[in-house]
Amino acid sequence: MQGTDVLNNVESVNIAKFIANYQNEPFHPFFDPFRKEIEDFSRRSLELASKVFTLFSIILELPEDYFSSRHAYESPSEDHLRYMGYHPRPLADDLKVANTWSRAHTDFGSLTLLWSQDVAGLQIKTAAGDWRYVPPIDGGIVCNVGDTLDFWSAGYLKSTTHRVVRPPEDQAHLFRQGLFYFVRPGDDVDIKPAPSPLLKRLGLVREDAEDAEPVRGLQYVRERVKNYHDHNDYADMKGKKFKVGNLEIEDEAH
Repeated sequence: MQGTDVLNNVESVNIAKFIANYQNEPFHPFFDPFRKEIEDFSRRSLELASKVFTLFSIILELPEDYFSSRHAYESPSEDHLRYMGYHPRPLADDLKVANTWSRAHTDFGSLTLLWSQDVAGLQIKTAAGDWRYVPPIDGGIVCNVGDTLDFWSAGYLKSTTHRVVRPPEDQAHLFRQGLFYFVRPGDDVDIKPAPSPLLKRLGLVREDAEDAEPVRGLQYVRERVKNYHDHNDYADMKGKKFKVGNLEIEDEAH
């Protein structure tokens, strides 16, 4: 991890949407007895996300279904439900990697739902550059804005930079579990600034914005995932820009 001999302490299982396009995706036999429950949860997760999309559409003075229509459950996309576990690691190992369990990054899709849990570790980066813990909220769901919403809103909705670090010492011995739903744009959906009256009044959308060849949802997500996972020289990436077509975002490092 991070160019050291420290092993990654994270395990995860991703489960694609339950639609015909992904019926041949691997599905671990352990989950078979719970397939119906998992599918219901997957579908319900996107329904919840769609309510957030509606609020964002209203804020940007767009049709209420502007964003939700670009994230239809039955349409092919890189959406997935994720079960994730972080194993406790010796302090000596954590110190070698600056206590990093998951390096700083923005999420590659539109919106991430994270079901709140009690073991600390998740931090977000403030506008001032400080790192703040995300406190647990009983029965709550943390919502992260991702890259594609940032692009659609011309930066009005900021893609949240976040990381996971070693928990405080009274929790450092605990197994940390995460449950997520990653909402990503439809594979064929164009990623370009929305025709928002608000964004135009604020001067965030250029008049020539429509002239640029748009990047599609699948293209952006796949290339962003590859960029994130295909190297471990993380310390050298801070401040560098990741770019696909006319879309650009900073690649954080720690």
